[in-house]
Amino acid sequence: MRLTLLLSTANEHKKREMSEICSPHTLLVPSDIGVSAEYDETGTTFLENALGKARALAARIGPDGYREHRIDAVIADDSGICVDALDGGPGVYSARYGMLSDGTRLEPIEQIRRMLEELDDAEDRRAHYTCCMTAVCADGRVAVAEGRLYGEIARTPSIGTGGFGYDPIFHLPDRNCCVADISNAEKHRISHRGRATRALLAALATMCRGNA
Repeated sequence: MRLTLLLSTANEHKKREMSEICSPHTLLVPSDIGVSAEYDETGTTFLENALGKARALAARIGPDGYREHRIDAVIADDSGICVDALDGGPGVYSARYGMLSDGTRLEPIEQIRRMLEELDDAEDRRAHYTCCMTAVCADGRVAVAEGRLYGEIARTPSIGTGGFGYDPIFHLPDRNCCVADISNAEKHRISHRGRATRALLAALATMCRGNA
């Protein structure tokens, strides 16, 4: 069963990555159907933010939007990096890590530099990525899935060009490289987002099959 999903994001990189993970299902983003993906992430957990985004977009398009665009579910994720030596931070605040007092967000390379400075010579470099994926169907039913990827924070950034965000410093001990060094296909296979998305798709397939 092939699904049509509406992903709550305005991030083209995330759209491209999620399209690859969700294939052969069809993935749309709000701009594809002329609506906004705006949502103020005020939750203190990944689940709160992900479910809030999905429900907000579902309400924005309404039942007519589901029918017009043949959308099976509105989906959203919230993800971040959790570092043991930073008491699990930045966690849900990963995208806002190091944000300036005027609300300006740091560029990824600046966030990486800040994290390495904050960890300095910390011996405990353990970290994990977490992704919470949620889906809201037209009838209001909800599906939730979570995925994690465990690793450690490298002492210097990789020169690899893959991935985005903190991938240049997220080291995978069993591969002796950073996420930025592996192919997209391999990243999707092992990543927190890949794992959460596949679990969510399996749950949605069961739910939608029940409606058939």
